[in-house]
Amino acid sequence: MEEMQSIEDGAEMQNVTNGEDDEIVGENPASGSSPSASKPLSKRAQKKLLKQQKYEAKKAEKKAMAKEQKKLDKERRRKEWDDKLAIMSEEEKSKMIEARKGVRKDRMEKRSEERERKIERLTKAKEVGQNIIVDLEFSHLMTPVETSSLVQQIMYCYAVNGRCTSPCHLWLTGCNGDIETQLNKLPGFDKWIIEKEGRSYIEALQSQEENLVYLTADAEKVLDDLDPKKFYVIGGLVDRNRWKGITMKKAMDQGIQAARLPIGNYLKMSSSQVLTVNQVMEILLKYLETRDWKNSFFQVIPQRKRCEADAIENGGFEEEENKEENDLLDCSKKLKTSSDAVEAKREADMVELESLV
Repeated sequence: MEEMQSIEDGAEMQNVTNGEDDEIVGENPASGSSPSASKPLSKRAQKKLLKQQKYEAKKAEKKAMAKEQKKLDKERRRKEWDDKLAIMSEEEKSKMIEARKGVRKDRMEKRSEERERKIERLTKAKEVGQNIIVDLEFSHLMTPVETSSLVQQIMYCYAVNGRCTSPCHLWLTGCNGDIETQLNKLPGFDKWIIEKEGRSYIEALQSQEENLVYLTADAEKVLDDLDPKKFYVIGGLVDRNRWKGITMKKAMDQGIQAARLPIGNYLKMSSSQVLTVNQVMEILLKYLETRDWKNSFFQVIPQRKRCEADAIENGGFEEEENKEENDLLDCSKKLKTSSDAVEAKREADMVELESLV
C-alpha cells in the first residue's frame, strides 16, 4: 500500500489570475468544471505546485529506499535462520521448525478470531449503530492528489470504526467517478461492511430527510449531543480551504439541519476549526464511547492545531517545523497499525516467512 498522501498538502487548484501575484479568482463550484483544467497559474500557485512536485519526488525516493531495505531485511532474516539451523542436529532442527510453525499458527488464529469479532460488531452496527455519512459529491472540485488523500482518510475511518467496541454505521454517498475508482483499488474494499451509495444522501434517505444533520464548522448551531435517530453528514472534501462555506450552503439549499462540533467550548484552535474527515469521524467515535467532548477533542485533534496555552495545559506543546508533513505522518502511523489493508499485508508477510522454514 502506498504511503498516505498528505492530508493538508496538495497541489494548488489551478485558478484564473486577475493580474496580481497574490490575488486569485477561483472557479465557480456550481459550474462543475474540473480543477485540473488548463488555466494560467499565479506565481503563488506555481510555487505551491513546485513544492508539491518536490514532495512527490522525495516521497517516491523514500518509498524506493524502504523497498530496498525490506529486501535486505528479508535476506538477513533468511541468512540468520539458515545459520541457526546449520549448527543444529536433525532432531533440534525439527523441534525448532515445529515450534515456529506453532507460534505462527496461534498468531494467525488469533487474528482470524479478531476479524470475526470485528465483522460481528460492524454487522450489528447496521441495525443499532449511530449513522455517519461521508458526502462524496465534491469530487469534481478536487485535484487528483486531493482525491487520493480523501480516499486514504476514508480508509482510516473504516479501520478506526472497526476497532471500536461500539462502532457506528458508515455510509459513503455520491460514490461515483474517480473517487469510486480509487476506493475500489483498496484491498478488500468490496468486503467493507458499510453502505455504498452512488446516489446522494438526499435521494438515498428520502424518508429520513428530517433526521439529516450536516456537520460544518460554519453552522451557528452547536452540537451538544449525538442523537441515535439522526444521520450525521461529514463533507468529503480536501480543498485547502478554497471552497469556504460550501458545506453550509449545501445544507441550507437542501433545507436540512446543520450543526458544528462544540470545539470552541473546550479548546482554542491555532487556526480554523476545519478538520479532516478522519478526525471528525474519530471524534464522533470517541464521544460515542465516552460521552465526553473535551476528552474526545484532546485525544484526536493534534497539539499543533491548538493554541499553545491549551496544549501546555493538556500535556505539552509540540514544536513542529513542517505541519503539513506531520499530518501525513500522524495518519500514516495510525494506518500502519490499524487498517484492513495493512492487516492483509501482515498476513502476506507471514506467508512469506513460512518460505524460510
